[in-house]
Amino acid sequence: MAIERYNPRTAEPKWQKAWEAAKLFETRNDDPRPKYYVLEMFPYPSGRIHMGHVRNYTMGDVVARTKRARGFNVLHPMGWDAFGMPAENAAMQNRTHPAKWTYENIAAMRGQLKSMGLSLDWAREFATCDVDYYHRQQMLFVDMFDKGLVGRRVSKVNWDPVDQTVLANEQVIDGRGWRSGAPVEQRELAQWVFKITDYAEDLLTALDGLDGWPEKVRLMQKNWIGKSEGLLIRWALDTTTAPEGESELEVYTTRPDTIFGASFMAISPDHPLAKKAAANNAALADFCEECRRIGTSLAALETAEKKGFDTGIRVVHPFDDTWRLPVYVANFVLMEYGTGAIFGCPSGDQRDIDFARKYGLPVVPVVVPAEPDVRAAALAGIEAGTAYDGDGAMINSRFLDAMTPEAAFDEVASRLEKRRSATGRKASARCSSACATGAFRASAIGAARSR
Repeated sequence: MAIERYNPRTAEPKWQKAWEAAKLFETRNDDPRPKYYVLEMFPYPSGRIHMGHVRNYTMGDVVARTKRARGFNVLHPMGWDAFGMPAENAAMQNRTHPAKWTYENIAAMRGQLKSMGLSLDWAREFATCDVDYYHRQQMLFVDMFDKGLVGRRVSKVNWDPVDQTVLANEQVIDGRGWRSGAPVEQRELAQWVFKITDYAEDLLTALDGLDGWPEKVRLMQKNWIGKSEGLLIRWALDTTTAPEGESELEVYTTRPDTIFGASFMAISPDHPLAKKAAANNAALADFCEECRRIGTSLAALETAEKKGFDTGIRVVHPFDDTWRLPVYVANFVLMEYGTGAIFGCPSGDQRDIDFARKYGLPVVPVVVPAEPDVRAAALAGIEAGTAYDGDGAMINSRFLDAMTPEAAFDEVASRLEKRRSATGRKASARCSSACATGAFRASAIGAARSR
């Protein structure tokens, strides 16, 4: 018996028509079988389906069909991410109305997706620009606002000066907008924000209960939430170098144990202290503006050349009144993370040691391996320009010498907290401004760096 060769040009239209007539993939709410929901990311209606779409929706379709075969009532819908400035800008570029442009693209892409024979419930299709959808989204926003879960905040964004819209980090390609190709700028804009960080601890705790998730996925989620434990340390400014009205610099750090290896402070170009210093320094103002042309993503910061500008401001070391450290504005520090200021310990961080060598700053080893033979190799590496970021024992750290970094962390925290004034207190965000110097334990969500 001859085996008929599969011909997609004839077989696919035939069986897709039969599936549609039988409403095979439409999901009934009264179906008694156990429910299963499959949803892939909605496509943006650009007018063309590409191989990325094919890959994405094929994987989702495999899951949906497998669950149906195993007796589940599967809901597998499709929608369109069709609301916002990109659609309007594209419509203007094509000299047509946004609604006409968007819905024509949806019709074209719907036909392309249907040709793939995906097991989608097209009866539940919608676009996010449909009034029936976005008015409910607005209702949800009002409900969350009434519950205090939404607020206004000024923060830095990627701004496309041609499309006149905000871009996600993923939409910035080699420093340019994904659609317009224009160089992206960093701007501070007042925005609506959701208080998702209020639930960061709940999310982290819940990850431990997801036994069916691969460990690498759970780790990625933990890193995305980005919780870090550390101290907020306030460094007094040398009054002879500080701008008028400024007396201290608050720094968040996860490594207070390395405080005796500090050789510089680095602040964001958008830090209030940087703005004050730049007010009377044209060269610094130009440097800050240059920094703002770097993307806001961590990837952009990691790949950009690390640059700094010595403000001339000096801070006083919390444990030595004779010790002064320079304050640099640096292009790798973001205002949105921590306090927008860090202290650099070159011996324990590769970015810091590269920065220190570039600007001729001291590199003092403070954490080295406990084993003598390994310690010698680590010290040689630091001397050659390779930071040591492992565990071990403290050296060159006065009263911390021979302690473990963990014990040194607690000792620094204890000593700084004892030095607070009577009105100082522990707090979840900021310590009382009456404290002359000191620190308090804190958590930060989404800290941009480990120090």
